[in-house]
Formats: sequence, structure tokens, C-alpha cells
Amino acid sequence: MNIFDEDLFLKGLAQRKATLGAEYVEKNLAAADEFSRPFQEAMTAWCWGFGWGDDVIDAKTRSMMNLAMIGALGKMSEWEIHCRGAITNGVSQEEIRAIIHVVAIYCGVPQGLECFRVARRVLDEG
Repeated sequence: MNIFDEDLFLKGLAQRKATLGAEYVEKNLAAADEFSRPFQEAMTAWCWGFGWGDDVIDAKTRSMMNLAMIGALGKMSEWEIHCRGAITNGVSQEEIRAIIHVVAIYCGVPQGLECFRVARRVLDEG
């Protein structure tokens, strides 16, 4: 059974590249093997094509939501990737700081500190 939706994948691929950078996305897709490729394709179609693919919420707001949710989950590798993407989507340093404050309030100071550590690394790159 093939549930692959090529249109949704292509829409997601464009959005994923616009937010995370074409080089990063192409590197991830190229590194996918027979085992992980179906997940990469599904995630691109579902998360980026379906989840990010409408105009109801703008990309900047989605990025801010992602930083809050991923920070709350403590998935710091993903948080770092999405922090870079948030900057690409126009999220300011002050807005990133405010998001981290909310993460710290609702998820604990140690998690807020982790977000600040990663944000500092990302901000120092730019």
C-alpha cells in the first residue's frame, strides 16, 4: 500500500527548505537510506506539507510555536535546528528570549537554561 502523496511532499520540501535551508534539507535527504527514507519523505509531506503548508498561520508564528513546544519537550537537537529556522522566518533575538522565558516558567528553569545555551550557540553563529 503506497500512501505517498507527491504533491504534499513537494509542497513540504519547498517549505522545509525555505525554513531550514536547502543545503541542510538536501544533506538530510541524501543521508537517508532504505531504512530511514520513508520516514524522511513522510515527515516532509506531513509536517512540512500538511502542517506548514497552509496560510492560516504565518511562518514566523509557526516557528515561535515550534520553539515553545520543542523546548517544552526538551528535544534540544531539534530545538537548535528550529531556532535557526525561526531566525530565517523573522523571529528576533528578543522574541526567542521571551519564548525561553515561557518554557522556563511552564517546564522548569533547567529546561529554560538548556534553551538559552542552545540559543546562544545559534545566535553567535549569525
